[in-house]
Amino acid sequence: MDATSPVGALLLCRAEPETVRPVAQLLRDRMLLAPAGDGWSVLVPEGRPWRGGDDGGTPAPDETVEPVDRVLGGWATALAVGSTWPVLALWWDADRAGYTLAAGFRRPVGYVWLADGTPAGEDEAMRTFAERLGLDPVLDVQDLEALTRPDPEADGRARLRGLLAVLTRTGLELPPGLDPGEPSHRLAAGADVWPHAERITWTGWRDAVLAELDVVESSRVGPWMRGPRARALAGAQLAAGLPLALWGASRRSGGWVVAGVLLMAHGALGLAYDRIRDDGPDGASPGNGA
Repeated sequence: MDATSPVGALLLCRAEPETVRPVAQLLRDRMLLAPAGDGWSVLVPEGRPWRGGDDGGTPAPDETVEPVDRVLGGWATALAVGSTWPVLALWWDADRAGYTLAAGFRRPVGYVWLADGTPAGEDEAMRTFAERLGLDPVLDVQDLEALTRPDPEADGRARLRGLLAVLTRTGLELPPGLDPGEPSHRLAAGADVWPHAERITWTGWRDAVLAELDVVESSRVGPWMRGPRARALAGAQLAAGLPLALWGASRRSGGWVVAGVLLMAHGALGLAYDRIRDDGPDGASPGNGA
């Protein structure tokens, strides 16, 4: 990549599209969702809510002026909070390329390369990355650590390709045309040829919450969202979400505002689910005589 390199990003979720869909709606941004191999989904932003837009130029007056890595970090955290699956954000601009991995409440981990491929991160991040994704602690870690060493033949784009090559061993298979280094509009342009691709649209909080409740009902997660422990976790999510959203607002960081709002939404969902199903800790409904 060079000084004229475009800005772009991908969100890789280690979950099936039907699980990702209701959570992705809460980001309230235009995205494409598609399967990405065995147990993976990919979200491709259709908009350009980061500094410089798609072509690195001057943003419009009403555009968010955050760097792409900050926007994607907030999105990845928002998607992963309260979920059982990790989210990997890949991003690039004219100066750098990198990733952010978010998993639950744990602190996100990331790595950065300069545009010419020069490593600019901490080596330990790769080991944490491998651990959280359940990668092979020997073979996969060796390949990941190679990405942290100088290589005059590898630029930032090649580094991201190397990262993706390791993840193919976990079943990841990106749809055709999703190549790191391309601008966002070009990444989304090939959606018509992707099998089972769909557009994520915001239809309001009511539909988003109902959709997520449907996912909970059809999964094994439902029983764990009932009882005192579930209510305590939901309360903790609500309590943590508000200050995170306020912190993001104070820094004018839309991504972290979304993370806080989504955290509160997960908490509210947990409380609502427990109340709607009206089940006690033992799974018995008060009205069934148990």
